[in-house]
Amino acid sequence: MSQHIAKPRTTAVILAGGTGQRVGLSIPKQLLKIAGKAVIEHTLTTFENADSIDDVIVLMAQGYVPDIEKIVAKAGFKKVSKVIEGGSTRNETTERAIAALGEGLAEGEDANVLFHDAVRPLLSQRVIDDCVVALERFQAVDVAIPSADTIIVTRTHGEDGEFITEIPDRSRLRRGQTPQAFKLSTIKRAYEVASNDPNFQATDDCSVVLKYLPDVPIHVVAGDEYNMKVTQPVDVFIADKLFQLASTAAPEQVSEEAYRELLTGKTMVVFGGSYGIGKDIGELAESYGAKVYALGRSTTGTHVENPEEVDDALSKAYAETGRIDYVVNTAGVLRIGKLAETDNATIEEALKVNYLAPVQIARSSYKYLSETKGQLLLYTSSSYTRGRAEYSLYSSTKAAMVNLTQALSDEWAGDGVRVNCINPERTATPMRTKAFGQEPSGSLLSSEAVARTSLDVLLSELTGHVIDVRQQDPTAGAARASGFEQALATVLDRQDGV
Repeated sequence: MSQHIAKPRTTAVILAGGTGQRVGLSIPKQLLKIAGKAVIEHTLTTFENADSIDDVIVLMAQGYVPDIEKIVAKAGFKKVSKVIEGGSTRNETTERAIAALGEGLAEGEDANVLFHDAVRPLLSQRVIDDCVVALERFQAVDVAIPSADTIIVTRTHGEDGEFITEIPDRSRLRRGQTPQAFKLSTIKRAYEVASNDPNFQATDDCSVVLKYLPDVPIHVVAGDEYNMKVTQPVDVFIADKLFQLASTAAPEQVSEEAYRELLTGKTMVVFGGSYGIGKDIGELAESYGAKVYALGRSTTGTHVENPEEVDDALSKAYAETGRIDYVVNTAGVLRIGKLAETDNATIEEALKVNYLAPVQIARSSYKYLSETKGQLLLYTSSSYTRGRAEYSLYSSTKAAMVNLTQALSDEWAGDGVRVNCINPERTATPMRTKAFGQEPSGSLLSSEAVARTSLDVLLSELTGHVIDVRQQDPTAGAARASGFEQALATVLDRQDGV
């Protein structure tokens, strides 16, 4: 009879000892905010959500441990077991981590450890899982990607500057990333041997194993281009844009009963609920037991551009049910034309309906949603990343919805109010038909698919996200499988979107 062998404990060590000097900051760069959160919070979220990781230890820059402890407490990270002050060098920081990892282990017991740079916030779950799986066969694992650039070796000749001395074969060159993963006993032994070298100095941990334990093979796991390190000022901009563009997956409920359990007794207010996506969301939520107030100009005579009517609608829903859990705004107008030829009335309508109305809805909804820890759901357009000719009003106001979502999610996080934004690709709605006429069957996403994803987002714990809904996704047109790998495809798809 075979005996079950327990899997070794797997700990992620987040190395956050760097400063912000190279990006011109007075604070460590891992505390810099990208996409509404500190860089290290994005990184910790990735490991918190990784099924293959048991716990997390943070090695933070000296003097900033309380900052990390506040972030951990506010975000509710359950896997972060320790926040330790790092050393004055990378070597010393890793040695402190190794010492902390050894605490609590029985004699002869080994563990897995993944060392990851805090300023690589775009790490994928795939890379984490591949590292952990590789540790089942190997004692040391690195993550790397092929070099797209030609690498040159240079030498300086006095005042004449640098000259090329060698151009290595690019096909054999790789760019190292993190995590770097090890059996704890292996990395511990490597550092013990290295400690006898008076000239020991390392910038990464695989090089320590390579130099001081040459008989230990270091396996290479394929990284990805999105696992970038925020080091230079341009990296801050690129990382922020990648977070903005990456679609986020809405957790799909496992059964019809789950939808009913979560929605029964809840109150939902839908502005723009007369037809299209808003109508479908309301009907879907109502079918699962929610009390829905579907409001629209053509059905209830509700004009979202009128703040008094928005206030009245919300107060009525609250008076009748005693709560408001979800507020959804799908109302919008699409006016196509050259700006120089657009009259003042059309401009005013677009600004009032597409921008000022969502702002007013958000402001009026806040007091109700803060009571229920509810969610505000807004909608953008696939053209928000780049304005197009003759869509200046529509594209610019829809881009504003993304920024409004991200700002409010941060502003309201402390009160437990979530704010998200749905970004459907071209969808079959009456508004689109009015603007473009009948289009080929099958070329558009169905409003029902957008409504289903919208409901999943409302029932999730997501906040501050732009959720793409894409027709080509095999699960009813919804953006279930997501990640930074989709960012480029998303940009390309949006070039033809509205």
